[in-house]
Amino acid sequence: MASFADASARARTIGIVAGETSGDLLGSQLIRALREHMPALRFVGIGGPRMEAAGLEAWYPLEKLAVRGYFEVLKHLPEILSIRRRLRRRLVSERPALFIGVDAPDFNLSLEESLKRRGIPTVHYVSPAVWMWRRERLHKIKRAVTRMLTLFPFEPPYYERAAIDVAFVGHPLTDILAQLPRGAAARERLRLPLSAPVFALLPGSRQSELRHMAELFVDTAKRIHARIPEAFFLVPLATRETRTLFEIAMYRKEARDLPLSMMFGHAQEAMAAADVVLVASGTATLEAALLGKPMVITYKMPRVSAWLLKGKGYLPYYGLPNILAGEFVVPEFIQDDATPENLEQALLNVLADRSLKAALERKFAAMATSLRHGAAEYAARAVLPLLRE
Repeated sequence: MASFADASARARTIGIVAGETSGDLLGSQLIRALREHMPALRFVGIGGPRMEAAGLEAWYPLEKLAVRGYFEVLKHLPEILSIRRRLRRRLVSERPALFIGVDAPDFNLSLEESLKRRGIPTVHYVSPAVWMWRRERLHKIKRAVTRMLTLFPFEPPYYERAAIDVAFVGHPLTDILAQLPRGAAARERLRLPLSAPVFALLPGSRQSELRHMAELFVDTAKRIHARIPEAFFLVPLATRETRTLFEIAMYRKEARDLPLSMMFGHAQEAMAAADVVLVASGTATLEAALLGKPMVITYKMPRVSAWLLKGKGYLPYYGLPNILAGEFVVPEFIQDDATPENLEQALLNVLADRSLKAALERKFAAMATSLRHGAAEYAARAVLPLLRE
């Protein structure tokens, strides 16, 4: 790939925007991989601490975009639209050599469409779930992106049929998580008891998710602790704000005596050390699967948001492990079904079923193999041709 590095000796700017924690991880890996080929590249836009550590010049904090659901987006819409307008003006003024939108399609696709019209090549990294709902977005994607990068091997045909340039690059998590210690080694690193049942509780990375699910997770932990007093709970939280929301939930539920450890980040380490994971639907479900961990998936949102989404899905499941398997391999409890009673029973059933654990480990290992592709390097190779003079 040296020829790409030789193509431009001067510093070149890439605009890049990630809208949540998982995008911050993907963006940071891509920044590092691109700089392996072109060290002088400058990255500007929106990202989190990982992208900033990789060299991003952050114009706005990632947390401003990390909202989900119709009701929450509407509440924050004026500020989000203001940020996008200001970001667009600044990018148009700077004329970056390329713009990369990392996930966050509702924010990034409109921005990409505007930049592409002005002659700036655009890459969208992480396919929107057009295979799950809102397939009509393919028309907008065609107008907005120069190249789509997908994480899953079943996604490219959707874009090829719509005549959209696409590249499957694999999922970076497979490469990261393959190196992570698990089981007893993971517990030793976290100074956890080797014999006690350990539950990892992941109620989401956004403040809006904690507001709707923190008390549900606390109630579930209380019920499990009443039945298994020696159980221990790990709660990794992405930000100070989400930690505060979880602490408030514990106070309201009189659960301050629970054997529970809250962690700043380190979600993957928490899952690697756990026997079972209770996880909000999202990227963390895939992380748990790639770590070979049995899990229960749940999600709750405001009733208005749930009502607006009702009937718009093409698939009967929400969690990525079930979507990739094409069947319910792990239980899901969504909206009204997400009760402490249901979650407690499902978690304890999984904990007690050794044959189920073994079967899940085999399925998840096969899943990891299908996604392992050296993703960050492949993504960089898919991007670099667009940086030619």
